[in-house]
Amino acid sequence: MSQRRLFVTTALPYANGNFHIGHIMEYIQADIWVRFQRMQGHAVNFVCADDAHGAPIMIAADKAGKTPQQFVAGIAAGRKPYLDGFHISFDNWHSTDAPENHELARQIYLDLKKTGLIETKTIEQFFDPEKNMFLPDRYIKGTCPKCGTKDQYGDNCENCGAVYAPTDLISPYSALTGATPVLKNSEHFFFKLSDPRCVDFLEKWTQDGKLQAEVANKVKEWFSVRTNPDGSQSEGLGDWDISRDAPYFGIEIPDAPGKYFYVWLDAPVGYLASLKNLLEKRGESYADYMAAPGLEQYHFIGKDIVTFHTLFWPAMLHFSGRKTPDNVFVHGFLTVNNGEKMSKSRGTGLDPLKYLSLGMNPEWLRYYLAAKLNARNEDIDFNADDFMARVNSDLVGKYVNIASRAAKFLPDGKLVASREQSHMTSTNLLKLVSQNFEDREYGKAMREIMAFSDNVNSLFDAAAPWKLIKEGKADLAAEKSSEAIQMFRVMTACLKPVMPGVAAAVEAFLQCAPLTLENAATPLPVGHQVGTYQHLMQRVTAEQLDALFEAPAAPEPEKLTPGGEELAPTITIDDFAKIDLRIALIVNCEAVEGSTKLLRLTLDVGEGKTRNVFSGIASAYKPGDLIGKHTVMVANLAPRKMKFGISEGMVLAASHADEKQTPGIHVLEPTSGALPGMRVR
Repeated sequence: MSQRRLFVTTALPYANGNFHIGHIMEYIQADIWVRFQRMQGHAVNFVCADDAHGAPIMIAADKAGKTPQQFVAGIAAGRKPYLDGFHISFDNWHSTDAPENHELARQIYLDLKKTGLIETKTIEQFFDPEKNMFLPDRYIKGTCPKCGTKDQYGDNCENCGAVYAPTDLISPYSALTGATPVLKNSEHFFFKLSDPRCVDFLEKWTQDGKLQAEVANKVKEWFSVRTNPDGSQSEGLGDWDISRDAPYFGIEIPDAPGKYFYVWLDAPVGYLASLKNLLEKRGESYADYMAAPGLEQYHFIGKDIVTFHTLFWPAMLHFSGRKTPDNVFVHGFLTVNNGEKMSKSRGTGLDPLKYLSLGMNPEWLRYYLAAKLNARNEDIDFNADDFMARVNSDLVGKYVNIASRAAKFLPDGKLVASREQSHMTSTNLLKLVSQNFEDREYGKAMREIMAFSDNVNSLFDAAAPWKLIKEGKADLAAEKSSEAIQMFRVMTACLKPVMPGVAAAVEAFLQCAPLTLENAATPLPVGHQVGTYQHLMQRVTAEQLDALFEAPAAPEPEKLTPGGEELAPTITIDDFAKIDLRIALIVNCEAVEGSTKLLRLTLDVGEGKTRNVFSGIASAYKPGDLIGKHTVMVANLAPRKMKFGISEGMVLAASHADEKQTPGIHVLEPTSGALPGMRVR
């Protein structure tokens, strides 16, 4: 078999939080495939990195009182226990904020610019008037313009997979403040995916058999004209907005001060940057490696980021003169206990570190996920009862049980001759499992292995070596036990990509060379000395699973305070009498130019003239909502000179201490019959 050169990645996790079980599932899926390829003798570089840029990280860092770099470094420092704990064999873990990524992203952009596929347009962009910043796509939410699903992000719909501009959203709102965003003009950079060259390339690349059929069919929808739920027509691929305005944490666009690459442009470049970092640490040439004939490039991703990896990414690579992926392997989501959405508060989440802290074997989880994964992008479910049954039955009751029973009947721990027929059967298993691993049909592979295990256990039970010993047939007992050990070795080779830790322990027990799917086809020689059997795996207990899914203890209830804040210090009736509260008629109300918070109220307080009052209630009321209504004002407050004029009093309004919380701001309004000038006592 000729050696293949494989460059393999998983999707880059966003560096704003710890790994969740969905990350671990994807890494395990890819790790199994990588370990299988290495067992075949192929040269694999398996890399990943933290996706470190974007406004969400900038905002989270600001809230934490850190720089974005400090914030990301803190997240990155917590990655190792997850990766080591679940035996994930990445060759390199890097960051998109590393120098290699800055360099490569800028160069790819410049190469695309040379082809004429980059252009600038002045666009209307959503601006949060309360936060005083242009809103990133993921901080704008609204109703999907394609399928009508509510609460979707501003760049793509998680329900139908549509990609669109934030301005296409129906009823948009700021996810930061809840405010209705306003449109402002800004010059943006676009990658012209609508260019006929791009369309022609992507139609061929996505439909040439690389992608899973269901993924290719989904992607195909975005090339054709279609009718949307609102009756409008979508005309295939649109140009991709690849820039964002300052303030933004990311990579500045060459020759465009204050403009930054949209995070989804530089994030996948992180695959190449991590590889470049790895190769240069080894003293190898990145350019030579990528130019080598026969290099294969594969990405394992979730179904929620298909458009970025099957449209934008291959187009970026192709038109910048770089190698495109040989395939993008898409998987579904992981649900818990019969499809229930994960929730930490309800105890339905599966915390990877909690799993490890309870002493649960990481290879239980690796096996269980392998038994459920296939080559399609289907969701899979972690069911606690099923997990315990599969691990205890398949791994302990079937697989490990073979070695624990057979080892004791070997004369002086040495193997004797075994039957040729069993050897032929094991060779067939190795071929089936090998093909299933290559095709990512892990569930089929596990079923083949366990069916083989059933057969080995049945033959061993039928031979009953313990009876043969009593009958004086020790030689036959040794033969049957040796045969079982040989088959156990074959099964271990098949399970090694899934359970590398157990495989290492078995290799030590058998005192054999590291197992591959090729050398396992040749039985150990007659007379081979094996070691003393040590227990290889414990059973899952109900107590462990109960603890794993136990809901976290409820926090101590906070002291309830009216409106979210403590009552003010006690005052006397004399203090209150100093405040002159009067009924006021709102004669007019208008927005204040240059302010996003203030409204200008013209009030009649029964004085034969009107007063001018500025009130910070613009987020809750439109000017027309208040005209003609009565309210309550502080009439003896000293006039205050403001930027927009003099305010001659204060209108009373009720709100939570955090005005962004429900129920918002409410101007006080007396019942009917109250007249301007009446005093509130």
